[in-house]
Amino acid sequence: MCSKLIADSLSQKKLFNTKDLAAYFLVAGAGVVVQYIAGSFAADYWGLDFESSVSFGYAVSFFVGFALTKYFAFDVRNTQQTRREMVKFVMVATLSGFITVGVSSVAKDVIGSFVRPTIFEIPLSIIPPKMRQIDINRTLALLVGVGFSFINNFVLHKTFTFRSTGFYDRLKTYLK
Repeated sequence: MCSKLIADSLSQKKLFNTKDLAAYFLVAGAGVVVQYIAGSFAADYWGLDFESSVSFGYAVSFFVGFALTKYFAFDVRNTQQTRREMVKFVMVATLSGFITVGVSSVAKDVIGSFVRPTIFEIPLSIIPPKMRQIDINRTLALLVGVGFSFINNFVLHKTFTFRSTGFYDRLKTYLK
């Protein structure tokens, strides 16, 4: 079903139009900033390992992501189908969360085997001391994971989440 939606969108040359892609890139960028800050906080102050901190950051950015994606990336703010879109968004975001954490974890190991650990210090005293240190290897690994997740999210949100597919109605009927 999902492959049919993607094929239909590709045949109409609507999937990768510049406007949607640019808007989604900006929205996703905001989500990545939230994810990075929340994940770094969790690692620095709660001592979470890399995978757990990436997962925590992803969970926090989920809420920001839904609102920004709905209202700005695909301009579907007046659809009156927010519950339906939220259910589909959770499904896509869950898959993307696994992609982000899994690919980031593999990337961290690969980067770590080729590049020695490098810490960059931000010289701003308004930032708490623990948050001033940026582990370049972990940051690069997260960006690799987010890059893979970005592709998945864009395609599925455009062709599934914010498009009426009949899936939500069938799911509701099945669950009753």
